[in-house]
Amino acid sequence: MAATILIAEDERDIRDLVVISLRFGGFEVVEAANGQEAVEKAQQAVPDLILMDVRMPKMTGYEACKQLKSMEDLKHIPVIFLSAKGQEQEIQQGMEAGAEDYVLKPFAPEELVNKVRKVLQKIGAGSP
Repeated sequence: MAATILIAEDERDIRDLVVISLRFGGFEVVEAANGQEAVEKAQQAVPDLILMDVRMPKMTGYEACKQLKSMEDLKHIPVIFLSAKGQEQEIQQGMEAGAEDYVLKPFAPEELVNKVRKVLQKIGAGSP
């Protein structure tokens, strides 16, 4: 069974690239356009992993991650942040919010798929 990945990214072209890359890699994909939508869709789909942009409207990636980590049914789901900002402080903030890893934009699609596979293997979740 293919793992389900939730991608929360407000920039449509980046979200589309991630969706295509993950589907090509054999994953099921659920899309969200902002942090608030990511929390709602995670409750419905209960994905195996969440890729989340840091800076989004309505709710930042950090806020959404903290909210997800406070929910009993969802707190186990690993979160990987996508960010154009690579400052140490921002990465630290993401890890403190409960993130499993960080991917800096721009990224190569295969690099992202490999990172997703590595995190899924680490937690023993299904992969394609």
